[in-house]
Amino acid sequence: MSVTVETAARTAPAAVIVAIDGPAGTGKSSTSKAVAAKLGLGYLDTGAQYRAITWWMVTNGIDVDDAVAVADAAAKPHIVSGIDPAAPTISVDGTDVSGPIRTQEVTSRVSAVSAVPEVRAVITELQRTIAAEAPRGIVVEGRDIGTTVLPDADLKIFLTASPEVRAARRSGELKGKEAADLAATQAALAKRDALDSGRKTSPLAKADDAVEVDTSELTLDQVIECVVTLVEEKRTVA
Repeated sequence: MSVTVETAARTAPAAVIVAIDGPAGTGKSSTSKAVAAKLGLGYLDTGAQYRAITWWMVTNGIDVDDAVAVADAAAKPHIVSGIDPAAPTISVDGTDVSGPIRTQEVTSRVSAVSAVPEVRAVITELQRTIAAEAPRGIVVEGRDIGTTVLPDADLKIFLTASPEVRAARRSGELKGKEAADLAATQAALAKRDALDSGRKTSPLAKADDAVEVDTSELTLDQVIECVVTLVEEKRTVA
């Protein structure tokens, strides 16, 4: 039995762009990577890109509290993101920064850098290009994907969780000297939320047409299954 190209194209899973937003500690990264792997999609951690440009600013002696200096340097670093969910990569000017961007030094400065409009313009354009070029579709996670970066995404999901649960998850992720008690972690998350939600350019917000999923009482596997089902339903409709 032969299958024509036209028939194969109709029966193949439709390429789909999935936007997953939400604050830290809601399970965005773990969920997004797993969903992308299960469905054969690309995966992009947009937060890593903002961390990468922040790392570059710090490494090159740019005062991250000087918005003008940050804006002037925004287009200088060359950021490359690999979209394989099994092994996502990120480099700046050819240097692998997957480890350095997760330090507390970068974490404490990323909100200030990402609030600069020129930085967001550069990174947003990069994100849109990556999403558009993903051959089978992509899961893009961040804080303003459904509202600003990819407002026409096929599916938008907003993950939430209680402050207590988020703090416990994030504290569990920290290691060694950077491990913090729950109260300190919760305070840091609250500060980050306020900065991200209150910035003038592309604030953290739920898109009007996003599906909200509260992960507080769900296991990671349950969240993944929920999102996979939503994507498959969207593919069927498409």
